[in-house]
Amino acid sequence: MPDRKILVLPFLVAAPAVAEPPVLLPRTAAEAERIAAVTVPATGFDRPEPYEGNPGGASTVPALATDRALAQPSAGMAPERELDFVLGNALFEKLWVASPSSTRASDGLGPLFNARSCLQCHIGDGRGHPPAEPGVPGVSMFLRVSIPAQSPPAAAAEIEGWIATAPDPVYGFQLQDLGNRGLKAEYRMEIAYEEVPVALSDGETASLRRPAYAASELGYGPLHAQAMLSPRVAPPMTGLGLLEAIPEADILARADPGDADGDGISGRPSYVPSLEAGRPMLGRFGWKAGSPTVRQQTAEALSNDIGISSPLFPHHWGDCTEAQTACRAAPDGGDPGQGGHEIDAGALDLVTFYARNLAVPARRGLGEAEVLRGKQVFHETGCIACHVPKFVTARIDGQPEQSFQLIWPYSDLLLHDMGEGLADHRPEGRATGREWKTPPLWGIGLAQQVSRDAAFLHDGRARSLLEAILWHGGEAQPHRDAVIAMPKPDRDALIAFLESL
Repeated sequence: MPDRKILVLPFLVAAPAVAEPPVLLPRTAAEAERIAAVTVPATGFDRPEPYEGNPGGASTVPALATDRALAQPSAGMAPERELDFVLGNALFEKLWVASPSSTRASDGLGPLFNARSCLQCHIGDGRGHPPAEPGVPGVSMFLRVSIPAQSPPAAAAEIEGWIATAPDPVYGFQLQDLGNRGLKAEYRMEIAYEEVPVALSDGETASLRRPAYAASELGYGPLHAQAMLSPRVAPPMTGLGLLEAIPEADILARADPGDADGDGISGRPSYVPSLEAGRPMLGRFGWKAGSPTVRQQTAEALSNDIGISSPLFPHHWGDCTEAQTACRAAPDGGDPGQGGHEIDAGALDLVTFYARNLAVPARRGLGEAEVLRGKQVFHETGCIACHVPKFVTARIDGQPEQSFQLIWPYSDLLLHDMGEGLADHRPEGRATGREWKTPPLWGIGLAQQVSRDAAFLHDGRARSLLEAILWHGGEAQPHRDAVIAMPKPDRDALIAFLESL
């Protein structure tokens, strides 16, 4: 990113876009009644539902036929807020460099890192993918690591059901496969795939690739004997601000941890420490719902993935542990004019504003017969038990783009047991080694238009939407089996519906 775009930032961030978690205003009884009526699941499938073509409400944008389809700002944004979006985009795309550097506004990279910019992981603001070939750095994919612990950290001690883990004593919570000059990378990711055939109805066969992961060429000695590894592909950025604006009560209303209704679905909420609020909050972001707000998720990614310090994660060495003395002693880009951080509060708020306002594209072909049939199959197969179609966001002062919108994310934002096939056997917070948050589906039909290598599920093992469905297990096993058994025209219609989202 040219320095001329960055040098102006200190003069423009005096009034940050957002500095604290958004305050969701309570609803009136009349509003609650209206919301209950409009969020009832569809019962007829001969035509689209009202407003279904605008999944992001009034902030929905046209679906571009380019790789920029997921990179547009919320519709109807005021000009001064568009400027904040542009500045946040510049920071999101900026290539950070190692310290010391003459480009003072861009130094602070690492010392160990996975990527040099946010955009390198979230390709086109969409999803990442596994390495294209052996020996190539993951960039948009990495391995999380932790070990069992006796007790949770103090910030999580009051969270019921928290599963205590600790960072690897040498490698921390995340393995970085790149390092600045003079520092060894922590590892090289190795992935071996086994093709697994799956027989479908009508004599068809699908093939799934079962991955096996290893951390080779470890730069700082062996991992802990109890180290638990979890692969993670960068998730898409679509509609994050709208997900943050869903009232907590509406999410909790769908939780059923003991499966009291006997439908086999037992979604559980994730609660995590909030660094901004100083108390536990509902987790919404990340593959296991490990972050409560867009701002905290943004700051955590800057720290762990790029090694950039901020007011929320102030350590200049990112994820380096006390055992990595050279990493901790390396030069940093901390700027006294920015509170000693490598990105200050105002710039962090601009990146957060950008992430909150990446718009949801309009649906395509939602009135076509095959898409409507696929929607019916989706509903009748029971997919909406987890992939909940509709919510109405809260009223939020200062965030008109997210305020009181009927949205269609197709997620309940809850944790579900997805079976042994998708298990990473690494707990995170309240999530067990078999649980994952239901990922939103909006924008998924544009994933491989935005990035031809885009892959699905938490580790990118699924090369297609059908493969992603066929990996479902645990609570979703009956639904996966129904997809296998259904006639091919219905299965094709289901995929057509998903591609229209």
